[in-house]
Formats: sequence, C-alpha cells, structure tokens
Amino acid sequence: MVVYTECVEKKFPDITAILPAAGTGKRMNNILPKQYCTIGDKTLIEHSISVLLYQSCIRHCIVVVNASDRWFRQLSISYDPRVSVVIGGQTRADSVMAGLEHVKKSVWVIVHDAVRPCLRDEDLLRLFEITKFSQIGGILAIPISNTIKRTYYGTNVIRYTVDRENLWHALTPQLFNYDLLKCCLKKALKNKVVITDEASAVEYCGYTSILIQGRSDNIKVTYQDDLKLARFYLSKLYNKKT
Repeated sequence: MVVYTECVEKKFPDITAILPAAGTGKRMNNILPKQYCTIGDKTLIEHSISVLLYQSCIRHCIVVVNASDRWFRQLSISYDPRVSVVIGGQTRADSVMAGLEHVKKSVWVIVHDAVRPCLRDEDLLRLFEITKFSQIGGILAIPISNTIKRTYYGTNVIRYTVDRENLWHALTPQLFNYDLLKCCLKKALKNKVVITDEASAVEYCGYTSILIQGRSDNIKVTYQDDLKLARFYLSKLYNKKT
C-alpha cells in the first residue's frame, strides 16, 4: 500500500473522509450514475477516493451511496479496509449526516465530492494546515473571475450584473471539526434550511470558516463536457508523476 508521508512529517491529526455519492447524475444523460464514469482504468469515484487515501492522516473513508446502488461494491477499492459504505438520503446534507453518524474518534472530518477526481495533493495538504490554527475549519475555493449575471426569476432575461469583488467559487474538500459540523448540519436539517455544502451549514449557525485558494482544475464533473476536461487534466497529472 502506497501512502504519502507528508501527513506524518507535518504531524496532522487523524482525519475521516466522507464522500457523498448518492446522486443519480441525471444531468449527465448517462445510464450509470456519473461517479461511475471512467477515466483511464478507474471510475471517477475511485480517482477521488485514491487521492484522499494517499495521505496517511486520512485513516477512514466513508462512501455514502444510494440505496439502489449496485456498482460501488463491484469496485476493488470497496475492499480496502479503510473504506466503509453507508446508505445516504434524499439530499447531499442528508447523505453527509449519514456519513457523520459512522465516524469513529476523529476530531476532524473532510467532505469531498465523489465526482471531483482532479484534486491535487498540494491543495489537500494546504487545507490540512487549518487544523493547526483553527477550531472550526475551512474549504478550498477559487476567486470568481468571470462576469456574473443575475436574471429575473424563472427567465433567461438579465436583471443586473453581480459585483464579483470578494466572491469565491466554493470547491471541495471541505474540512471541519467533527462535533461542530454534525451539530450545525443537524440543526439546519431540523429547520429545513437549504444546505448546498458543509460550509453553509456552519455559516447558518453563526460560525466563520476559512477559504484556502485551490487550483481551478479541481473541477466537478456534472456534464459530458466536464468528463472530457477531467480526462485532460488527469492525463497531464499522471504524465507529470511518471
């Protein structure tokens, strides 16, 4: 088993990873859920898990799947003793909560999209640095550089241009104190608040988290064109390593 030693050298705490993978990927117009699309000899979810397990401080990876999922247990990575599988819920927040219920002992948890296969080790390690000076946590993000338009509700007519100053595009992984995230997410779900990522649950409860600037190639595969782009980025990454 190959394990990256940087975690040991920098003395990061033990971290549990949660990958919500209960979506059906309807926007991909694919027979398989998008996390099971392949790039090279691995599915997207295998790429996403592998980059996390490469770090020695990630002791456990909890994959949250749909109740009707029949593909994950066919993957060789599902037999890794560090990987557990649990059943998710209707929303991302429900699935992350299901994963949190199975965390054992970790003070810190990291949540990563199963369809972000291009995460780089250096971004992950910079995110881990948060554990040295924060009791809350933070996320990877990139500053918004494109012009942003807001439309009138339910139309494609432009209402106005959004000021992009101080706007960031949230990415994953997102790293938070386990007890804090579980408490905030539980409260948000109880109050039926729309939670689109873990940071928004923490924000809802009045806490501020930290932004760590990540790489723009850490893309989320949502559409067919994203798959082509991810394939390109991964080919560059593997060529660099070899």
